[in-house]
Amino acid sequence: MVVGSTRKPAVAGTFYPADPTRLEEAVRGHLRENPIPSPLSKAIIAPHAGFEYSGSIAGTAYRQFIGRSAGIRKVVLIGPAHRLAIRGIAAPGCERFRTPLGDVPVDQESVKILAARGLISINDRAHIDEHGLEVHLPFLQTVLKSFSIVPLVVGNADGGKVKAVLDAQWGGPETLIVVSSDLSHYYPYDQARELDGKTAAAIEELEPGRIATEQACGRIAIQGLLLCARERNLIAQTLDLRNSGDTAGTRDQVVGYGAFNVN
Repeated sequence: MVVGSTRKPAVAGTFYPADPTRLEEAVRGHLRENPIPSPLSKAIIAPHAGFEYSGSIAGTAYRQFIGRSAGIRKVVLIGPAHRLAIRGIAAPGCERFRTPLGDVPVDQESVKILAARGLISINDRAHIDEHGLEVHLPFLQTVLKSFSIVPLVVGNADGGKVKAVLDAQWGGPETLIVVSSDLSHYYPYDQARELDGKTAAAIEELEPGRIATEQACGRIAIQGLLLCARERNLIAQTLDLRNSGDTAGTRDQVVGYGAFNVN
């Protein structure tokens, strides 16, 4: 909920541990592999399910920033609106997001600029119960130093509208873009692997039009990022591609998860 100017955790204790010590241990466990020896990503795409299911895949995207992130001061964090049907793209009006690991300030100046340009609206209700951004914060709090966020949820919009927002916030190496998205939902294991493979290929080939509704809940945000990447001649790479049948669930109906970087 939003209390005063603080958006309090909605899924601590369900999607991830509510106890700070256990949460830190969980995040570091998912980051335990060595950092990727490549230039730091300008943007990543990572999943937002419960840590038990997708934490290790998210960790694959975030581990590259361990010890290498001192210059990153702002994170544009964008994903689908799961809990409330909205038009366009919405930011909250609060000053900070809270997790068991502490508070993360909202870059209110960036939010005001985007709103003044008519690119987003301010809607606290769209963020109160939303898990899709919240589950990324413990990872960001662990791998980054001092940073603020521009938290955005996407409703009834298209990739072009997301692109306009990302273009306005693209910045330089001080800005990281994080797109929050799971992939296919509730297909049998083999069918999900095939569908998620097609999604990964579309991302790597910067082809947003090849990502259909059933392929990713954050499809529109992904499409906006791919449009930006294509215009800037960037490269997208698949870092990890698994599903809940590989991590913590049965294989009769699975949810797909992917980690991707763009640089």
